[in-house]
Amino acid sequence: MNSGISNSNDDSNQEEEEEEEEEEDETPEDRARCEWDFHLASIISPSTTREVSDVIGAIEFDPTGHLLATGGISRKIRIYALSSLVSPHGYNNINPTTNFSDHSTTCKFYICTPAKLSSLRWQPNSGGRVIGSGDYDGVVTEYDVESHVAIFERDEHDGRRVWSIDYSIDGELGVSGSDDGTAHIWDRRCNGGSVWAAKAGGAVCGVEFDPGGGPWIGVGSADRHAYVYDIRAGAAGGPVAVLGGHGRAVTYVRFATAGGGGRVVTSGTDGSHRLWSWEEGREVRVYRGHANKRSFVGLSVWREGGLVGSGSESGEVFVYDLRWGEPVWVNRWAGDRADADRGFVSAVSWRQTPGEREGLLVAGGSDGVLQAFVSKRKAGYD
Repeated sequence: MNSGISNSNDDSNQEEEEEEEEEEDETPEDRARCEWDFHLASIISPSTTREVSDVIGAIEFDPTGHLLATGGISRKIRIYALSSLVSPHGYNNINPTTNFSDHSTTCKFYICTPAKLSSLRWQPNSGGRVIGSGDYDGVVTEYDVESHVAIFERDEHDGRRVWSIDYSIDGELGVSGSDDGTAHIWDRRCNGGSVWAAKAGGAVCGVEFDPGGGPWIGVGSADRHAYVYDIRAGAAGGPVAVLGGHGRAVTYVRFATAGGGGRVVTSGTDGSHRLWSWEEGREVRVYRGHANKRSFVGLSVWREGGLVGSGSESGEVFVYDLRWGEPVWVNRWAGDRADADRGFVSAVSWRQTPGEREGLLVAGGSDGVLQAFVSKRKAGYD
């Protein structure tokens, strides 16, 4: 088993000294720089004052690249056609414009759910037809998007809130993380109980399968640790990596490379994201700049472009390049109600399209506003 970085004061002082030495030796090539131009493509706002409290907690692109789903405390899964969010011409350097609309006119349709939603994930190999959700009642439900009805349900967490769900790349296995301190791995082809359950020392806030198809699952916990499990060994084998550098709850775990495996990015309510070489149990880099002390602010890695997107309790969208600890782009939230006291950016998602040269980042706020950003690499960095 690989162990993470200690939280002792001695280690913290040593880390600070090492960071100061690295800054003194830093060359211009080592400093954070933005190689991308970003354009705000669209802003979608609540259509009525009753929707102001519609905190957006989850944003997911479907595998076909044509649909976007959002979910939150409104008990609705909203489905949008990407063509309604972003121009088919992508990033228009000649005349970039921002489209303004509201959910009632832009949303293609919505599915009502029995509870508030904390997580969404499209089921792979369903052709954009099946989407799974995790809710505040501790239930994992799958919906047929075409018929708008529930087709599959799991209640393995004793009514404790499900914070995160995911599917293996072939769609055969699912995983859910819950307030009950477990991550349940289950086979979609069977209607029985879990295949096995991994236990953490606190609520399981984030889970993700290796997107490269490897047998790995990343787990983030309120016990301040992230874990990587080998699903072939089962829970009895224990985690193959324990990553312990965060000072507070680990809310997200995201695999960082296009081929999966090797490296993961974690996020915590200590106000940092961290890049790990999990096979070595080694912390590679710390990303700071965003504010995060108490809420889920979203974390998404665009593996093709090597960029990390996150929200912030300061009411801003942050983008980091995996190579540097400082943000390379920050955008103030344009929603009328977004400020440090009344609103924050609560969810983000990059579109994952192999070979795509333009990036698409969609962010949602606690004010119910949805924004889409298109990015294009600057000339000279191609």
